[in-house]
Amino acid sequence: MPYFDLKQHLREWNRYVLPLFVLVAAVLMILVIVFRSGERGLVEEGETFERARNGLLSANSDAPFDPAFAVLSPIEMVLAPTAVAFDFPAGSGHGAFTYNAQPFLVNRHLGDDFNGIGGKNSDLGDPVNAVADGKVIYSGWSGEGWGNVVILLHELASGEMVQSLYGHLDSVRVAVGGQVRRGESIGSIGDAGGRYLAHLHFELRNSPILEVGSGYADGGSGRLSGELMLAKWRGRDPDRLSTPPAGEPISVSPLNVDSGIGTEGAP
Repeated sequence: MPYFDLKQHLREWNRYVLPLFVLVAAVLMILVIVFRSGERGLVEEGETFERARNGLLSANSDAPFDPAFAVLSPIEMVLAPTAVAFDFPAGSGHGAFTYNAQPFLVNRHLGDDFNGIGGKNSDLGDPVNAVADGKVIYSGWSGEGWGNVVILLHELASGEMVQSLYGHLDSVRVAVGGQVRRGESIGSIGDAGGRYLAHLHFELRNSPILEVGSGYADGGSGRLSGELMLAKWRGRDPDRLSTPPAGEPISVSPLNVDSGIGTEGAP
């Protein structure tokens, strides 16, 4: 029986068989990817995935994407401006000329509904202002129940990240990826295309999720009491007007949304 040299056998395996195995596996993987892409029709002829005006992929039954799973990347959280002061989004800086028609968690409500003191549609078209320096991470039409929506990202002095959401807007004046200063107009009060009497649905969130959501749920679902936290973070007496924002416009940086699927550049 001839002598069996194990080391020589392994050297021959590594030299000839292993590279061939890797090559065959790579070819098979490419064939599987091509076959599955054609079978599932991820991108059919004449079809492309385009970014919606709100910066996310258009959500439909055929898209392999759920906006509920879209989260901000860590670099975007780092680039968000620090909010050193807060004001109320409608009426005036300290909340005058508005009343809270449906406070946080009343009737499972996840926000605060700020209405003009004149009631009904008296505040339709009134300006909506950024509550603090922030980065625009969502801006645009979000369905019949929401109308136009803007979401800003803020970094607190403590390093905590929070989002402010402004819903039922009649118009939008900011684009995704932009930076805004406290008190800057980001849109106007609307009625969600005639669905409600005019008012501003306002939310504060401590979650990185970009999904707009339903506006109603059991429990807080990552929301904070907007009216209470704004009063706390103002850092001024309730009847004291705010100091106007100062400084040059905040520079704009790219927005990257980690959606878990391959898409072309950020909006």
